[in-house]
Amino acid sequence: MLYIPPRWLPGGHLQTIYPSTFVRKPTVGYRRERWEAPDGDFIDIDFVDGQPGRPLVVLFHGLEGSSDSHYSRALMAEVARRGWHGAIPHFRGCSGEINLAPRFYHSGDSAELDWIIRRLKLRQQDLAATHFYACGVSLGANALLRWLGESQHQAEILDAACAVSAPLDLAGGGAALGAGFNRLYTWVFLRTMRPKCLAKLDQFPGLFDREALLSARDLYAFDNIVTAPLHGYRNTEDYWDRASAKHILHDITVPTLVLNARNDPFLPEQHLPRTAAPEVVLDYPEQGGHVGFAAGGPPGRLDWLPRRLLHFLEGRSESSFAAQAEAFHG
Repeated sequence: MLYIPPRWLPGGHLQTIYPSTFVRKPTVGYRRERWEAPDGDFIDIDFVDGQPGRPLVVLFHGLEGSSDSHYSRALMAEVARRGWHGAIPHFRGCSGEINLAPRFYHSGDSAELDWIIRRLKLRQQDLAATHFYACGVSLGANALLRWLGESQHQAEILDAACAVSAPLDLAGGGAALGAGFNRLYTWVFLRTMRPKCLAKLDQFPGLFDREALLSARDLYAFDNIVTAPLHGYRNTEDYWDRASAKHILHDITVPTLVLNARNDPFLPEQHLPRTAAPEVVLDYPEQGGHVGFAAGGPPGRLDWLPRRLLHFLEGRSESSFAAQAEAFHG
């Protein structure tokens, strides 16, 4: 499915900002569950209840995203329209309530995804869902790719996966977000991340340097003060290197779509990997922005991206099962 951007929405910045801010998000009826995490913390998961015998799709959101993000509601509206089952786990602190543990979430959080996906696999069986798919967006896409590559064949509890606008090279993306107009995106992220960090310091005084947090003006500084030390990394450089999904694209065995626009302001084109495992489809359209991909005339629609993802998931899982059946009968 070729993405053709609207003529009235030119450039990576407009294609990023307009869909997330001005396009009307579809209405989705969620049902929330709270799960206790292995460390005694909790996560909140919003479910879309489908019909028996239909697929289950889990979506991992982006930095400071949620089930209310434009891409979340767009995908889950299409999932609901088809009668499928949907699930959106909220990363720690992203469901509207501060989490309990001295940690948040990060781009390489594959262990977190592992227990969520495995528990949802059990839910798939309870639902008699025919297939189990996973999608990730931005930070959630990078984390999903990390889990797929690190788990290798053990990740084949999924039938197929999609990663949208993943920051595949965190250092390249971090440098881009720290320069020029892109600082606007950093400001938006820090505007919600700082209050969460201050609340975390109320829970755990001295967990990190309060004054250094308040003076951080870019993601490099923020990750050096908060993200890296809280999640087992030495510093920002160590985190950005070890958590980048670009290192493990050749280790993925599950049919996976990696969809990144070449004009994504969060990750310049020169940082996009050129090769991956045979099961990985690298799709780099010229335009689309960062998780944008608006369609149609003004005021625009958000339906192209959900249709692209579900088209891939259905097609790859069906072709894989057909190949397995052919091999078995042959």
